[in-house]
Amino acid sequence: MKLILKIIAICYLGSSYSQNVLKGKITHNNMPIEMVDVFIKGTDIGTVTDKNGHYKLITKLTGNQKIIVSFIGFKTRVIKVNFSDKEKVLNIVLEEMKTALEEVVVSGTMKPVKRLESPVPVEVYSPSFFVKNPSPSIFESMQNVNGVRPQVNCSVCNTGDIHINGLEGPYTFVLIDGMPIVSGLSTVYGLTGIPQALIKRVEIVKGPASTLYGSEAVGGIINIITKKAAAAPTIAVESFASSWGEVNTDIGLKYGFEKVNGLLGVNYFNYQNPIDENNDGFTDLTLQNRISLFNKFSFERKNDRIFTLAGRYVYEDRWGGQMSWEPRFRGGREVYGESIYTSRWETFGTYQLPTNEKLNFQYSANGHSQNSFYGDTFYKADQYIGFGQLVWDTSFGKSHDILMGLAYRYTYYDDNTPATGNNLVNTPSVIHLPGIFVQDEIALSTRNKLLLGVRYDHNSVHDNIFSPRLNYKWNSEDQSDVIRISIGNGFRVANVFTEDHAALTGNRDVYFEEQLRPETSWNTNVNYVKKMVSENNTIFTIDASAFYTYFDNKIIPDYETDPSKIIYDNLEGNAVSRGVSINADINWQNGLSIIAGATLMDVATTENGITERQLLTESFSGTWSVSYKVPTIDVKLDYTGNVYAPMDLPLLGGTDPRSPTSPWYSIQNVQATKRFKNGIEVFGGVKNLLNFTPPANSIARAFDPFDKAVEYDARGEVLATQNNPYALTFDPAYVFASNQGIRMFLGVRYNVF
Repeated sequence: MKLILKIIAICYLGSSYSQNVLKGKITHNNMPIEMVDVFIKGTDIGTVTDKNGHYKLITKLTGNQKIIVSFIGFKTRVIKVNFSDKEKVLNIVLEEMKTALEEVVVSGTMKPVKRLESPVPVEVYSPSFFVKNPSPSIFESMQNVNGVRPQVNCSVCNTGDIHINGLEGPYTFVLIDGMPIVSGLSTVYGLTGIPQALIKRVEIVKGPASTLYGSEAVGGIINIITKKAAAAPTIAVESFASSWGEVNTDIGLKYGFEKVNGLLGVNYFNYQNPIDENNDGFTDLTLQNRISLFNKFSFERKNDRIFTLAGRYVYEDRWGGQMSWEPRFRGGREVYGESIYTSRWETFGTYQLPTNEKLNFQYSANGHSQNSFYGDTFYKADQYIGFGQLVWDTSFGKSHDILMGLAYRYTYYDDNTPATGNNLVNTPSVIHLPGIFVQDEIALSTRNKLLLGVRYDHNSVHDNIFSPRLNYKWNSEDQSDVIRISIGNGFRVANVFTEDHAALTGNRDVYFEEQLRPETSWNTNVNYVKKMVSENNTIFTIDASAFYTYFDNKIIPDYETDPSKIIYDNLEGNAVSRGVSINADINWQNGLSIIAGATLMDVATTENGITERQLLTESFSGTWSVSYKVPTIDVKLDYTGNVYAPMDLPLLGGTDPRSPTSPWYSIQNVQATKRFKNGIEVFGGVKNLLNFTPPANSIARAFDPFDKAVEYDARGEVLATQNNPYALTFDPAYVFASNQGIRMFLGVRYNVF
């Protein structure tokens, strides 16, 4: 490590000759601020402050330049600097934001805007939020976001998805730097393997965003914003291990050439320690070996035009099953295991055209290959998606801020299931999806803003798609009160085998009542934000929302009509998701901060006059994060957690002895972080402090996973016998939370600037 640091230092010293240097210290209340972005506007030339608040910016540019100084939680400063001297010292004082509403977001309107000014409510979560409960993936990190729940879909292989306001994972659209990355086959895997050392912030929009992002953005979007290469540390390392044997490592590396800046990220996660605490003979946590490589280039161009190119590759080998399973049993009927090999690549970026008008061409492509066995059921699938859109950002008069775009998306999907053919004919799914969208953000006055949008897509399989959108924002004169009203339409085409893991695991047969029709939905949302600052500078923000979504043609998996089948059909009725949520954020000057939220919702379907709650959906959830810094010993303490109300669970008929609902449960975590003078941070704590795990009998007939001892009558129905008194078959679909119990963790972080 010392040798590497010396080489880096020599390179920096060598490059500083005949160049201009700007250096100084950035503080707040006479205290240094670490990790502040300092860069020259319109370029990728920049740096970040070290643990003492010092920065050093080296450039060949001369004359007057604008320096951007930004850090989440503080007001961004723009300072004009004349680079005529060889070395200039500039010390900078940052002012703390009175509220996080002053942060800049892009997800709501596809263009940078302050949260306060955005007519679309956007939640922003910085890396400082996620390090309060460090995890090896964004998927697990979402467990402390109000209204967002990571759902484990399989007791054996532990794949999962993200629920937003009670809507299942396929309704959540995942983007990286605003580009569509995760959909279809990759939905259950796409939120793992993103190196968290490269993440600048995560933006979440709850509710439909189909007008800008297309038909799959029905329930909401999660937009992962990566760091600028110029504003990242030279080297960033984070690694931690748990008492269960999990090991996770994130590495970030900044490098550069002439007119090119690069950012490399590596994530490695390994868990190879089979544990069976509930004594059902199956692994409580899936064994995994995952490597993810991420690289992002930023190119310097004339007139500060944008050109970025990024790529990511993920490989994962995971298996779960009976404790005696080994790779030689893969695909056989001797020992049950679910073994999944996943290989995935992605590329995306933005190119600003050399025109007087602001025209950006945005592009992405990805390929996803999966080779897996669920017991002796073989599932092999390949998916390729290409996406491109040309966006024109302009204005009309003083009141109209207009965004227009042309988009095209190509999707190829092929697997070995009935979804793409039969034993005689293979017919891969190919979908062409051209589209056009227009958005007009109208400033009615300084306190009123109206956003009108419409999108038209032509799906080569399902014909035309029309998605309108209306958003209205009002704020008080002092901007302490904000009201937002949203109405929008969504559209989704389902692919059962790529979205619902239950269709592949266990011994149920998959049955389609008919050719599935596309789902449509209408959503309305009312959002109210109140910010207050007390006389002693305590900052209090409350953010409350009421939401309502109505579905036609909703595709529902039916587990209950026939215990031996999963029947997929369009609902001959309607489905509704409605509820209220509230978030509170309090920051005291003594170092204590609390973020807490609660969501109360009702998600149900109505068919033939009968209304039923949606399976695996809680009626209430709550989250919290309490942090306090002990200044005398420079130790930060974090206490995070969540709580969930009972959910209806899928049973195998009326004689199934398992509870039809889950219990109330809570996952709580504590952590202590100590920073040392050399810049090293050591952190450790306890996860799942209450040691909650689902019932030990969650997997039905875990002792007979191939149903070798199950007997059937002449109609094919399971018989009740002495060996099988409840007439059950092997079924791992009864799952609502991870089987992983209490464990300790210890880790280290280190940044080189």
